[in-house]
Amino acid sequence: MNNPFDLNDNGAYEQWREQKLRDYPQSLGDIVVEVSDPRQLSDAERKKLAHIIAKTNMAVYAGKTGDDPDKEILRQLGLQFGLENLDHNMCADGDAISSLEQADEEPRTGYIPYTNRPIAWHTDGYYNHLDRQIHGLLLHCVRPAREGGMNQLLDHEIAYIMLRDENPDYIRAFEHAEAMSIPPNIVDGEELRGWARGPVFMLQADGSLHMRYTHRKRNIEWRDDELTRQAVAFLGGIMNSDNPYYIEGTLDSGQGLICNNVLHTRTGFEENSQRLLYRGRYFDRIRL
Repeated sequence: MNNPFDLNDNGAYEQWREQKLRDYPQSLGDIVVEVSDPRQLSDAERKKLAHIIAKTNMAVYAGKTGDDPDKEILRQLGLQFGLENLDHNMCADGDAISSLEQADEEPRTGYIPYTNRPIAWHTDGYYNHLDRQIHGLLLHCVRPAREGGMNQLLDHEIAYIMLRDENPDYIRAFEHAEAMSIPPNIVDGEELRGWARGPVFMLQADGSLHMRYTHRKRNIEWRDDELTRQAVAFLGGIMNSDNPYYIEGTLDSGQGLICNNVLHTRTGFEENSQRLLYRGRYFDRIRL
């Protein structure tokens, strides 16, 4: 079967690329779907969300739950898209859903998502080992910050297109088994996670494209060759508002993002904000 992510099959790639870019959404409003209760979508609501996700790998739902702190909003929405297997990451709550708010206790204070500082471009779980990659991601807003806390989003398939169009060898560099390495996580002399080495782009068994990436400058090692350096520089240069496929916006109470772990970031927000978002990281890819 032809696969557009096969660098030796330009015909399949060009056909897929044309379909992908045709009528691609230009703003956050283009990917928002109004829903009544995310815990129990109507057939029409689910179809609308699935249609957008099929195009962009992401969609935003705008529910009527307001600042209801019920975590089942996130969990039940995920189940309706085949998202079941949550990653019990270190700072997640006991139910494996993370409460993203400004923390005042260790270990959360040591990790940027639990502070008010800006977060660089990344895909979630980029430091996970390859057999524990995050494919599905859900964010649900209970309370936004009074100011700041905006998300920027970029479909990883769009990033792939821009890289491949610029130089197919950039894709080859990013597919190398040691393209991006994250050093061990050591806290108080204890190794909590060993080296995480792997590609940036990975083709999955179902033919889908997966990406692991971080724009951080510290605690990361890129493969030491010129082509990889050029690919990293080019990718960093397209993750900004000059990119016509870049989407940004701030989630309000009752709104959430459902995605196949696209590239994303977050601006900083004011100190001691009451901002609260729930995050679910899944080993599953969204089922449409």
